[in-house]
Amino acid sequence: MTRKRSAFLSSTAPDCPPTLIAQAAQGTPPRVAIARAGAPLPMQAAKEATEAGIMTPVFVGEADAIRAEAETLGWDISGYALHDTSGESEAATLAASLCGSGQADVLMKGHLHTDQFMKGVLARDNGLRTTDRLVHVFHITPPNHDTPLLISDAAVNVTPDLKTRQSAVHAVVKLARARGIERPKVAFLSATESAIPSVPSSMEAAELCDWAREEISGADFSGPLALDLVLSPQAAEIKGLDDDPVAGQADCLVVPDIVSGNAIFKSLVYLSGGCAAGVVMGAKVPVLLTSRADPPAARLASAALAAILTRT
Repeated sequence: MTRKRSAFLSSTAPDCPPTLIAQAAQGTPPRVAIARAGAPLPMQAAKEATEAGIMTPVFVGEADAIRAEAETLGWDISGYALHDTSGESEAATLAASLCGSGQADVLMKGHLHTDQFMKGVLARDNGLRTTDRLVHVFHITPPNHDTPLLISDAAVNVTPDLKTRQSAVHAVVKLARARGIERPKVAFLSATESAIPSVPSSMEAAELCDWAREEISGADFSGPLALDLVLSPQAAEIKGLDDDPVAGQADCLVVPDIVSGNAIFKSLVYLSGGCAAGVVMGAKVPVLLTSRADPPAARLASAALAAILTRT
């Protein structure tokens, strides 16, 4: 018998929630420095975001390539700033320094390797570092809905320590409030709802939950919680947690490591057609760490998310 694993995959194309774009377009479009912009994907994303009124592009990269891509798109970019650079390292450094010096409000990855891009973010001379730790947050919405699930960290920190996960808690609460969730519900992921020494992530989740309840007001926290208790009200009721303020109705999920976070985010995207906007928080400006596999809707949603954060 032939087994087609693709049967699990959703055929629904992700859509960027119109309410997200509408919220992002309420203020002045932020200036977005696009590191090495001269390639089809970043230029298409920049054009769509500019037309949606949520971005003013600041192009960084090989000028000839940027102008050629713009011409292919039928886009007149003569009214926007363009900084001619050579190679990945120079583009990453200049784009980051434009943000660090206040000449741009958002940093966006274009056609360059992630390690080179992040070197530009992390280099202290570029002025983007703060006392906060860098954490990545995904804002994932299901098809035809605009209520997000926020997940941190699924892309930057591989095995975050407790201090880094505390930063992640602050980040998801901040982003949830920016999106209009007045009292965010935050879950700490493990494989069980009980703190068991043989499951280290459950013990850490309980510790983080106790810390968050002491340190952060205006939000609800619960953990450890397994994924079914994060997402399913029915599971919460069956397991006797229906009076828990977070179980079955979480707005935010803080994961113990990049593997679990990455697997959950990709499951929501590939199995349910979710639209995943992503942003790195903790730098002087929001950082868009886009992937070549990101569909146009996710790129547009990420730009919208960054625009909203520039006003917080």
